[in-house]
Amino acid sequence: MSELVPASRPAHLAARTRSAADDWPTEAIDFANELAQHYPAGDPYPGLAGAWIARQKTKNTRTTYVRQYRVWDAYARQTGTHPLEARFPLAEAFSRHLEAAPTLQPVKGGARGEKAPTGPPRSDAARANVLSACSSFYKYCVRARGDGQDPFDLVARPELDQDGSETQGSTEEESALLLTAAYEDGPRSYALLMAIYSIALRLDSALGARVEDLGYDKGHRILNVRLKGGRRKPKVVPPATGHAIDLYLNGRTEGPLFQTRNGNPLDSTYVWRLVRRLAAKAGIANAATFHPHVLKHDAVTHALDAPDAKLHHVQDFADHMDPRTTRRYDRRRGRLDNSPGYRIAARIAERLPSADDD
Repeated sequence: MSELVPASRPAHLAARTRSAADDWPTEAIDFANELAQHYPAGDPYPGLAGAWIARQKTKNTRTTYVRQYRVWDAYARQTGTHPLEARFPLAEAFSRHLEAAPTLQPVKGGARGEKAPTGPPRSDAARANVLSACSSFYKYCVRARGDGQDPFDLVARPELDQDGSETQGSTEEESALLLTAAYEDGPRSYALLMAIYSIALRLDSALGARVEDLGYDKGHRILNVRLKGGRRKPKVVPPATGHAIDLYLNGRTEGPLFQTRNGNPLDSTYVWRLVRRLAAKAGIANAATFHPHVLKHDAVTHALDAPDAKLHHVQDFADHMDPRTTRRYDRRRGRLDNSPGYRIAARIAERLPSADDD
C-alpha cells in the first residue's frame, strides 16, 4: 500500500488559463465592464462589484441590484469619492439626495432604452431598497477583503407602513375584465395573465419558466416554479389556466413557457406595457399605474376574501416565507373595507345640503 503523502509541488504555478469572472453570469460581467470604464486599470472595485452581483441567485435580483447600486456609484463619482473610500457622512448625504432626486424615465421618441431624469422622486420603499442594495455590496466587500466597513450601516432607512402598500388592488370584477381583455388580445396574453393571477406568480418566475417545468404530481397539474431567492417549488396549475396554456403552446414541448416568435423569453418591459394596455382596454380605474405584480397582489387578496379561507393555505399559495406577510394583506384589505370614514361620512351627509337643494 502506498503511503499517503502529499505530492511534490511545482516551483511555480502554471500560467493562468481562465479567470473567476469567466463563470459569472452576464449581468455581473456587464456591470464590472461598465464600472471599469470609470476607474483606473487594475482598480479592484469593478471586480468586487461584479463578484457581488454574480453571487445573487436569480437574474431578477442581479438586474435589480445593478440598477439600484448604479445610482450610488454615479453619486459617489460626482462627489469625487472612490466608492471603496466612502464613509458614513457621504452615505447619509446620499440618503437625503434620494428624497428629491428625479428618477429615470423613457424618453418619448428617443432611442431604444434611452432615459432621462424626468420622473418623480423615489417612494419611501424604493429609497429603502436602494439603501439596502448599497449596504449589501459593502457587507460583501468587508467579507471579501477582510477589512473595511459598511458606510450604510448606520444610515436610517425610511419608516415604512408595514400594513400599507403602494400597490392599488382590483376587485374580482375588474380582474375578470382584465382577463377578458387578455383573452381577446390572443392566446399568449391570456395564458400569461391567467398564470400570473391563478398561480400567484412573480413576473420573473413566470418569464423564467420553461415548458419542461410543467408536469403532474398526485393527479395535480403543476408548474415547477423558481421562486425569489432561487428555490424551486411545485405550484398547482388550475384547469382553466392549464387549458389556456395548452392552447397557447399548441403542442410545443420545450423552450421558454412564454416566448417571442423567435423563441426567446418574453421581456419584462414588454409585459409591463402589455398589462397596462390591457388594463386601459378593460376600463380599470388605475390603468395608468397598473403593473404585473398587481395581478399577484389581487390573487392573494381575492383568496383571502373567500369565506372559508385558511391563512396558512393562502400563505403557501402566495409563496410567503413569513406568515406575517400574508397577514399584512389581510389587514390591508380590512382596513379599507372597514374604514369608519364610510359611516361617519354617511351620517354627516344627512345634515349637509344636497345638490338637489341648489
